[in-house]
Amino acid sequence: MNPIRIAPSLLSVDFAHLERGLRSVEEGGADLHHVDVMDGHFVPNLSIGPPVVKAIARVAQRPLDCHLMVTDPLVYGERFAQLGAWGVTFHIEVADDPRQLCDALRAMGVRPGVALNPPTAVEALEPALDHVDLVLVMSVNPGFGGQAFIPEVLAKVEALRGRYGFGKDIEMDGGIGPSTIGACAAAGATVLVAGSAVYGAEDPAARVGELRRLAQAAAVDCT
Repeated sequence: MNPIRIAPSLLSVDFAHLERGLRSVEEGGADLHHVDVMDGHFVPNLSIGPPVVKAIARVAQRPLDCHLMVTDPLVYGERFAQLGAWGVTFHIEVADDPRQLCDALRAMGVRPGVALNPPTAVEALEPALDHVDLVLVMSVNPGFGGQAFIPEVLAKVEALRGRYGFGKDIEMDGGIGPSTIGACAAAGATVLVAGSAVYGAEDPAARVGELRRLAQAAAVDCT
């Protein structure tokens, strides 16, 4: 099993003090910075765009995990690859040819990932599983931070590990905090995204450490 990694979501950072926020979670041992990119079409919201990602890449000391909630992932994927993204995750709901998209992203030098929304059946991922480095299981409906965790999606993680034998990273994003992260890790998730639970904490660095301990304990208990 891949190691547990904690990826604070910049959707919840105080943008007036962006670099300070980055440093606080890095000091706490964050493994990745999760960058939520929204285009106002695939999801009803706008968020971080290329100029901000360029600025983040200039000062970040952890890899950028870019999650594209957009209708044209190839165009955006190329731009974020050029800006220094470590991984680019697109949604299966907008991927006509997941294999071609993964090949294109890999050729750009980034790890390709595929995401699916809570209403989307796990079977929709089948054409992509042999071509991605990561599967992102959304545990809220995408578009806004601070939503409540949807526990039913844990069955998708279990199916990926069990029925499909998917041995690479499974990421979960949405409503993840101290009360939910253990269930995610026990189901088989290895990359845990937390936004408001980290950046809304009094001590974001300490919260990163707490989340890691809870996830690691749950992952060990389920082996």
